[in-house]
Amino acid sequence: MPELPEVETVKNEIMPHLLGKKITRMEALWAKTLCPPETEFNKLVSGLQVTGLSRRGKYIIISLSGGLFISVHLKMSGGLTAVKAETEQFPRFTRAVFHLENGEQVYFTDIRKFGRINLLTSLDTILEKLGPEPLEGDFTPEVLGKRLSGRKGPIKAVLLDQKVLAGVGNMYADEALFKACLNPLRPADSLSKAEVTKLHSAIQSVLHKAIQNKGASVSTYHRPDGSKGGAQLEFNVAHRRGEVCPECGAPINRQLIRQRACYYCPHCQA
Repeated sequence: MPELPEVETVKNEIMPHLLGKKITRMEALWAKTLCPPETEFNKLVSGLQVTGLSRRGKYIIISLSGGLFISVHLKMSGGLTAVKAETEQFPRFTRAVFHLENGEQVYFTDIRKFGRINLLTSLDTILEKLGPEPLEGDFTPEVLGKRLSGRKGPIKAVLLDQKVLAGVGNMYADEALFKACLNPLRPADSLSKAEVTKLHSAIQSVLHKAIQNKGASVSTYHRPDGSKGGAQLEFNVAHRRGEVCPECGAPINRQLIRQRACYYCPHCQA
């Protein structure tokens, strides 16, 4: 599933194709992708201008004139791409199309068909179910400590809870825990103040680096221009079962924690 760095990259790179443009219509090639359905969607958005793009957790938020919003969730395998309508055919696995003025189109592709594009009158339904943004200035070690307080589940599982922290997913939780030298099975509320501070720094460092590398292409993720991200090339543990730890040389372990794969060094993260 695309995580914060991948979603941030898609948002940044699709922005020039959408910002300031008017939507002439939306087209659903997979009916469930659009909510409300295509006909109703178009009654509300046709002719509206895109006034802004932002990210909240793993959602891309498209602000429209008239006070409406379009939320895009890539889910497991979604992506956005843009090509000139008169020179290109729909990319493979296209599920929805933003038809824009001047003949431009933005395509929502999704192999597994789990991604969704929703029209919203308010962002409350998104904001109320998400924790703080890990890269915002008001996300401090003290805030992280409070979010972990009283949570006795494994720290790896707690970091994946979007109500605790928005945007962090499987790969970057593994990388942050490795960088902070924390065992992924440690109860979240067992971390000392110093360990929380170290984890906070690790989370921000790992996410910033991944954004600089344009996300990680370990499965279906591609950037809007079709190229791959490079964050995976610098992973220390994530998706590296059978390889050795870059710090100590011990074999990297893979273990299921609450049905999610977790990669870690049994020596550095003892």
